[in-house]
Amino acid sequence: MVDRRRASLTALSTLARRPRSELALAAPPTPAPADRQRPSLIVDNAVYSSGRRVATPDSVAESHEWLVEDPERLVWLGLYRPEPAELGELAEQYDLPDLAVEDAIKAHQRPKFERYGSTLFVVLKAARYVDAAEEVEFGELHLFLGPNFAITVRHSESPDLSRVRRRLESEPALLEKGSEAVLYAILDAVVDGYSPVVAGLATDIDEIETEVFRGDPGVSRRIYELSQEVLEFQRAAAPLTGILAAIAAGFDKYGVDEELRSYLRDVADHVTSVTERVEAFRLQLRDILTVNATLVAQRQNEEIRELTEASIAQGEEVKKISAWAAILFAPTLVGTVYGMNFDDIPELRWDLGYPFALLLMAGVSLALYAVFKRRGWI
Repeated sequence: MVDRRRASLTALSTLARRPRSELALAAPPTPAPADRQRPSLIVDNAVYSSGRRVATPDSVAESHEWLVEDPERLVWLGLYRPEPAELGELAEQYDLPDLAVEDAIKAHQRPKFERYGSTLFVVLKAARYVDAAEEVEFGELHLFLGPNFAITVRHSESPDLSRVRRRLESEPALLEKGSEAVLYAILDAVVDGYSPVVAGLATDIDEIETEVFRGDPGVSRRIYELSQEVLEFQRAAAPLTGILAAIAAGFDKYGVDEELRSYLRDVADHVTSVTERVEAFRLQLRDILTVNATLVAQRQNEEIRELTEASIAQGEEVKKISAWAAILFAPTLVGTVYGMNFDDIPELRWDLGYPFALLLMAGVSLALYAVFKRRGWI
């Protein structure tokens, strides 16, 4: 399977070296609009000697010729979202490992450090905090590092490697140390980029705590979204501890410069600080989510209690109304009976009929009042 991949990459590189007349016959006469808008593959192509730029070749083949002339030189190629065919020539000329090339083409890799003979393959995850959206954006970077070359493949806008290049070019003594200096500078830039992210996440968590105790109904969703960002950030930063440990393990074997060793140890300290803060954020958000759930449950219980109390109060009012309605109903009933216009009512001609009716109405009303009073309805 490896032979098939190598044959495929060789074929791609052969295609890249074919004369333009042959490519014109094989290629479509008019490129697609998307191809016209595609960013340039090679962001920067530089050859360094003794830490100073001596050439900026126009092609990959030309930069490789500079190494053939003097293997002590350093070629630094910066690529942006290359197509699979565009890595074929690089893979052949610099003898890049096939599996690593496949990873660089597919992207979406976890941060890792792998050594293939004299070639290092490193995958890093950069992070950038976007203030306007209050969210974290992640970028992926692949590095191929050899004794005299450094190839960087970016699949996102961050990190900005032009700053790293300018920094190293302003320090020829550091760049003179070779591709390991490039690795250090890029690692340092990626880790330094984590600091604004940590600060932004800390601010977001403080805001969330305020919203939780203020009873904001949308805070639960924000806690969940921020927790996902923190987990993603942890996946980007935590593997750097193992990567730097693996690099440090090869210091003596590969004769890494002592100054670079101290620089990389400083980067490792920063990574440890970042990972500790991120882990603290994860635990803090977990606690905030628990507190928010408790507060929501308390508010719901309070609402239920208030509804229950209102229902009980309404029931008491209904009891009172029902009791007085029953008390008033008895006299009304008696009065209605005796108010009927019938001549044959027995008590109609009775001299004591009127007082008896009044006493009957009063007696029934008082009896009902006593009953309701005893039961607490009045």
